[in-house]
Amino acid sequence: MMIAPLIEITAPVGSFESLQAALQAGAKSIYFGVGELNMRSSSAINFTPFDLPFIVKKVREYGAKAYLALNIVIYEEELPLVFDLIEKAKEAGIDAIIATDYGVLSKTREIGLPVHLSTQTNITNSEAIRFYAQWADVVVLSRELSLDQIRALSAKIHEKEIKGPSGQLIRLEAFAHGAFCMAVSGKCYLSKDLHNESANRGKCLQVCRRKYKLIDEERNIELIMDDGYFLSARDLCTLPFLDKLLDAGVSILKIEGRGRPAEYVYTTVKIYREAVEAIQQGNFTQEFIEYGMNELKKVYNRGFWDGYYLGHTTIAWSKQAGSASTEYKELVGKVVHYYNKLGVAEIKAETQEVKVGDRIYIIGPTTGFVETFIDEIHLDTGSVTIAPKDSHFSIKVPTKVRRNDKVYVVRKR
Repeated sequence: MMIAPLIEITAPVGSFESLQAALQAGAKSIYFGVGELNMRSSSAINFTPFDLPFIVKKVREYGAKAYLALNIVIYEEELPLVFDLIEKAKEAGIDAIIATDYGVLSKTREIGLPVHLSTQTNITNSEAIRFYAQWADVVVLSRELSLDQIRALSAKIHEKEIKGPSGQLIRLEAFAHGAFCMAVSGKCYLSKDLHNESANRGKCLQVCRRKYKLIDEERNIELIMDDGYFLSARDLCTLPFLDKLLDAGVSILKIEGRGRPAEYVYTTVKIYREAVEAIQQGNFTQEFIEYGMNELKKVYNRGFWDGYYLGHTTIAWSKQAGSASTEYKELVGKVVHYYNKLGVAEIKAETQEVKVGDRIYIIGPTTGFVETFIDEIHLDTGSVTIAPKDSHFSIKVPTKVRRNDKVYVVRKR
């Protein structure tokens, strides 16, 4: 199996900041939700139907595509709202709907809008692909498949010439990086059972991420488990074997994380884009992998594992409740002015001091994500090495920033 010449990285977008960050980092497509009609209705900021034209316009400026996630369980009383959203998505120029519900699939195809099958569909064999090909051009595979199984599915698509509505061979999309659900293809019922908030309705409360004790009631023995986080899976990371994932026939790499911050979106997209380019150019070396892993470890993660791609039959469990990232950000303040001719930002230090040598993030809905080092600090009194809390200070920045962009200092753990 040859690696497809055009590999698409699709990025998670839960805010305007992460939208801009994904595009800056080189994502070929973004996926997002509107309101509560998607699988991240509680953890991501999400957008409104009125945002659809702007999102499409923005991605077009970068030569990218926009996919609307409409992948929750849909009830009868919601159909008018769902169908109205699908119509608005087509009017706005959305490139595809990510779905699994038959009603959504039927309506979307009826109006001629492309469909990508959500991983919730749990597709694991070629006959399922052949069945769903009447609706969809892209299949997001079950996360429980190995590389050998994916390779076999890709071979069957070519052998049987399984084509979608577009007349093109079905494309395979697979998760490449990000949070991993303990349940089969994300179909978890813990949150619903314990708190009446269904994960399959986008309301997951991440009950699995908590610390638990396991008790043998028959013998009244408390069993010792590794740190107690035995329901919390580590994050998926395919970077070390990305060449093998692409060689198996995957042409769309999905990064998970619509609830994660802009620096996560920017870093993961950038590293996987660079990795794809390295593979295509024959430069995918161990040195590159080490560089990429170090960068990925800096942003939010729960530890990494290979998923089921390399033949694992059990999940690797996380060791902590929150992030295992090697770095974290602390709020400094906000941009109050940008001097375009000078390339200088004036910043108000609202929460703490900053000093020469600090690495900072500047994040905003139009600016996206900017990372830079402070080489010089200027106050009204002149050049200084430290800008104290409550001061207004000026620094050089590598690109345009905007008033009210948030400024963070980056710290090592």
